[in-house]
Formats: sequence, C-alpha cells, structure tokens
Amino acid sequence: MDTQKSFAPSAPSNQVQGNSSDSGKRSLVPKGITIGLAVFALILSLAGYGFRLMVGDDVGEVLQHAMVVVPAFMLGIPLFFWLGSRVLNKVKGMHIASWNAISLGYLTSCISLLWLMGTYS
Repeated sequence: MDTQKSFAPSAPSNQVQGNSSDSGKRSLVPKGITIGLAVFALILSLAGYGFRLMVGDDVGEVLQHAMVVVPAFMLGIPLFFWLGSRVLNKVKGMHIASWNAISLGYLTSCISLLWLMGTYS
C-alpha cells in the first residue's frame, strides 16, 4: 500500500500567476453595496423636497434648490473621492481601487445628508 500521495496541480503555473496579479486590483467593496449606497443617497437627497412641496413652498424655488443639491451629493462628492484616489495612485504610488473610492464617496454623501437632516429637523 502506497502511503505517499503525489500532488499534481490542476492548473498550469502561468494561470495561477496571472490570477495572483489580478487580485491586487480587486475592490474590497461589493458593487451591490455601492449601488445600495447610491440609491440611499438619492432617496435622502430627494426626501425633503416632497415635504417642502406639501407645505406649500414655491415649485420653482424647490426645483432650483434641488438642481444644485442633488447633483452635488450624487455626483460631486463621489467624483471628488474618485479623483482623489486617482491622484494618490499617481503621486504616491498607492493602490486605491476606484470602486472603493466611489463607495466611500457615497457613504460620505449619505452621512452628510443625514447630518443635514438632523440639523434642520
């Protein structure tokens, strides 16, 4: 009876090395969480405008305010974090995944919107 078993790799060595280099660029944050944060930020940024319209504020004034605030929280903050990650990757040689930076931007947007809602409520 042979008690020693030989090990034969199932994949060629060049495939294993190729996968290890790709794992360094993978994002830590799943895309579903980022999409969920983006939807939550959109809901939070639009939530107050329905109440303002129900109270009787002018529609034009509400739309003008929404056209500034919603893009700032939905596009501005995540774009700022993404650009910051790109600059840090180039200047300091860091390896920040773009998806992680966008996720952090949406998380910051959600926290900022909740903070603003708490301040003005």
